[in-house]
Amino acid sequence: MVLNAHSLQLENGARDVIVLAIEDITDRKNAEDKLKKYTVELERSNADLQQFAYVASHDLQEPLRAISGYLQLLQKRHGEHLDEQGNRYIQQSVEGTLRMQTLISDLLQYSRIQTHGQSFEITDCTLIIKQTLANLNAAIKETSAVVTYDDPLPTLTGDSDQIARVFQNLISNALKFCGANAPDIHISAKAQAGEWLFSIQDNGIGIEPEYFERIFIIFQRLHTRREYEGTGIGLAICKRIVERHGGRIWVESKPDAGTTFYFTVPNQAEVEESL
Repeated sequence: MVLNAHSLQLENGARDVIVLAIEDITDRKNAEDKLKKYTVELERSNADLQQFAYVASHDLQEPLRAISGYLQLLQKRHGEHLDEQGNRYIQQSVEGTLRMQTLISDLLQYSRIQTHGQSFEITDCTLIIKQTLANLNAAIKETSAVVTYDDPLPTLTGDSDQIARVFQNLISNALKFCGANAPDIHISAKAQAGEWLFSIQDNGIGIEPEYFERIFIIFQRLHTRREYEGTGIGLAICKRIVERHGGRIWVESKPDAGTTFYFTVPNQAEVEESL
């Protein structure tokens, strides 16, 4: 129950009266309690899921390394006694275990984004882009890519390593899915309504609109491994990092007409100025 009281001044000089109102808020309190309970359960469930992913991926690494090691040892010591088909079976098994190790390693990284990230600090995105392009220098030269960016890019508050991971994943995708054209990639940023809007635009093979949501789901691929290498986790990692920073990420694209990925990060300086 909630008791409200206020005075009411009557006309003709009569004495003021106090008006009391009693409101039954039982339903509202029950709804609030249920919401708090669901929130706590959801947080606990997410924490349990992250811990499970970490333990499972960590504990699976060792047996996979053992399997891969013994298979390679078998091929080295006894390969000459096997026929071509036998050696091919061993090679395919080794490649399968190595691929599984990569998947588990990616899952481990994905599960640790929320719990093992660095504290937020002032981050210069221009420096991050310069370092990212240096890391991708070999791929840029191999594809004859042209990569440009707004200079300067903004300084924001965030986990510098994770922000760098977002840029590296998105630029790597632009270099990979370029089709027959030499990649032409541009990174830009602009301030809008309390946040920074970043875009990574390319002239690659594009994406069908029906896959705009699917590509951000973990281990989802639109192409076979023979067409394009990778595990299909890069964009899921980007989404998780951006959401950790309080932003959102999406894509605009047309087949054979290039792709633009957008993501936002709160403009902390603007938010503080408005307080």
